Amino acid sequence: MMKYGIVAFPSKKLQDLANSYRKRYDPHYSLIPPHLTLKNPVEATDEEIRQIAEKLAKTSEQHEPFTLRAYKISSFQPVNNVIYMKVDNTPELLTLHNALHTEEFGGAPEFSFVPHITIAQKLSDDEHSDVYESLRMAGVNHEETIDRFHLLYQLENGSWTVYETFRLGKESQ
Repeated sequence: MMKYGIVAFPSKKLQDLANSYRKRYDPHYSLIPPHLTLKNPVEATDEEIRQIAEKLAKTSEQHEPFTLRAYKISSFQPVNNVIYMKVDNTPELLTLHNALHTEEFGGAPEFSFVPHITIAQKLSDDEHSDVYESLRMAGVNHEETIDRFHLLYQLENGSWTVYETFRLGKESQ
């Protein structure tokens, strides 16, 4: 069994901005690039993941590229000390997220969908307040089009790597 997840990677420009914070405040910095999680990690066998990849190829054709708009710095506190770039939940993004949580992909998500790009996590309460305050002041205002998503799998050292990339939209195939 391996762990798999589905994400969208933003442009280098937004990744560089996110990483400028992550290298200081996110212990997962070296394990995965900045990303928007479309489906939380699940366990699957090699055979299951091949079937999932085939279904994802069909799903990607049925969904158009979406706008990723990161418009503020927010936090999941008090649930946990995660600071993130809040991403606008556009109809296209929500539709894609819902399509990845149908029965054939293992059913409904565990949590309601809050599109975001994590920039800080696993901070103490005091660190969290200080870092959150300064990052909130810095803010974020970025918009781009995302035309693909990625099926990732986790390596033994905890890092994530791309298993397959799926382009959104019919004409992209």
